[in-house]
Amino acid sequence: MPKAAFAGLILIIACMAASMAAAETINVSDDHGGSVAAYSQRWKGLAARGVNVRIVGKCQSACTVLLGYIPRSRICVMPAASFGFHLAHRTDMTAVLWNAYAADIRGWINAHGGLASQLKWMSAPDTYRYFHRC
Repeated sequence: MPKAAFAGLILIIACMAASMAAAETINVSDDHGGSVAAYSQRWKGLAARGVNVRIVGKCQSACTVLLGYIPRSRICVMPAASFGFHLAHRTDMTAVLWNAYAADIRGWINAHGGLASQLKWMSAPDTYRYFHRC
């Protein structure tokens, strides 16, 4: 095989490997939530694809279920990032949300009065205690 063709083949393989290694990044901003079941399915699928998540702004209500699917090592927060936690409209879905949160996040929620109908907002500097900065 001529040297030029071999070098070209190596370059193509290197580019393919680099593109496969680069995980997709999803930005979350101004997400007011919705159906916990629908969000669970969405984040489960995205987690299976190995996405990274960048919290750019608000992630509230059902949006926060992502914390149960996306490994913390794949979540980063921007300065305006915030999580809004509250009771779900359906009791069984509150359990889904609660079980999605790691013990330290549940501890933060409990330290701020626990889940209630009103949103409990976690923002900087608290977000930096639990997630790495982007």
